[in-house]
Amino acid sequence: MKFLCVSDQVDPLVYSTTVKERYSDIDAVLCAGDLSMEYMDFIVDALGKPTFFIFGNHDLSEFHLYHRQTVLAQRPSQLAKMHSIENGHGADYINRKVLRLKNLSFKAPNGKTTPLLLAGVSGSIRYNKGEDQYTDFEMKLKLISMVPALIWNKIRYGRYCDIFLTHASPRHINDRDDPCHKGFECFNWFIKRFKPALLVHGHIHLYDLQAPRVAKSAQTTVVNAFSHIVIEYEPKLSEKEGDFLGSINIRTDR
Repeated sequence: MKFLCVSDQVDPLVYSTTVKERYSDIDAVLCAGDLSMEYMDFIVDALGKPTFFIFGNHDLSEFHLYHRQTVLAQRPSQLAKMHSIENGHGADYINRKVLRLKNLSFKAPNGKTTPLLLAGVSGSIRYNKGEDQYTDFEMKLKLISMVPALIWNKIRYGRYCDIFLTHASPRHINDRDDPCHKGFECFNWFIKRFKPALLVHGHIHLYDLQAPRVAKSAQTTVVNAFSHIVIEYEPKLSEKEGDFLGSINIRTDR
């Protein structure tokens, strides 16, 4: 199973007339924030693959259309627009959602077909009280709201979550120490408790695109999707705990 992961920067290798040929082998697209909706429109139209996204702390011109609490402060006409926008770009917004993707299913070690389990959350650490910024406590409350669905996954499929899509990184993993780019400590709690095979994030710009962008935390592989990266994920069974892990290969086209 292959994923084209993008964030933070319009990449000329993706925003290209040859994108369909270059990424014909991918199964889905993961957008980790700080990208315009126009760029996502292009990706959806060009590739025609399932596309999932969250917002970051920039490029938020349509953020209010996906959040009722902000829409209510707008004109009443915006409410109607909100109801039509969620699938209007052809991509699924997965903030605080846990998806069971039967169209991206695979064979479990017991021989049964199982859906890919995808969860996501938008936003960065709060640094100037801007939109889609949160304290660590506020973000943890968002994670806690997903716990019932994650527990159901464990009961039904034997694991909580395969892939966790975020904008910010976990604290002390791929992050930085300036106020804007610190990661969330609660993401480390999520990794430890719910054991996703893969956490894909953005937010941390890589000015040298050959710089390291992959880290490991317990059994979770943490990948910075800045600009673009292709991840090949092959589920496998953990001998220690019976959870699914991921055999993960990383590809860039540079």
